[in-house]
Amino acid sequence: MFTSFTAWLRFISKVDTFATSLMRLAIAIVFLWIGALKFVPYEADSITPFVANSPVMYFFYEHPEGYKAHLTHEGELNADKRAWQTENNTYGFSTGLGIVEILIGLLVLSNSVSRRTGLLGGALAFGTPLVTLSFLITTPEAWVGALGDAQHGFPYLSGAGRLVLKDLLMLAGSLPVMAESARQLLRERCALSLQPTLGKP
Repeated sequence: MFTSFTAWLRFISKVDTFATSLMRLAIAIVFLWIGALKFVPYEADSITPFVANSPVMYFFYEHPEGYKAHLTHEGELNADKRAWQTENNTYGFSTGLGIVEILIGLLVLSNSVSRRTGLLGGALAFGTPLVTLSFLITTPEAWVGALGDAQHGFPYLSGAGRLVLKDLLMLAGSLPVMAESARQLLRERCALSLQPTLGKP
């Protein structure tokens, strides 16, 4: 029993050798999948409170101050609210954001082809959560509303707030991904510097 447990511990102790590759794949999947969903109206509608309240994004909307009256639930189809969202540029902004997220996912995956683009993808994947985590400060809907229950406001995260908080994992996971790309780039540069100069006697 002890021997098998020791063997299991040895196996677990080595999983970190491919953990960075797994993290790179996980980050790419999240960006590609969520980025693709940004082309769908329900996903575009769901990010309205975050964008409308963000001091660095609100100007992408035509009427950021009017979003509360036009929020919908996932799966709900309301023609009037969807018309407002169209006029608000909700879908135009979401499409642009989706393109950016898909690009980040592809850059993260590109590491095996180009360390430079892989490093860039890791850096962008690190920077994105810095923006989204700011939503915890700027978005009222990130916290449970005062609707009668005693538990509301800080520290009671709403569903939207809990979703944003998970970006801490993306922030942390992007660091080893960037570090791996940087190490590989350094090794490549070192190998090139050691190569004999062409034409040198």
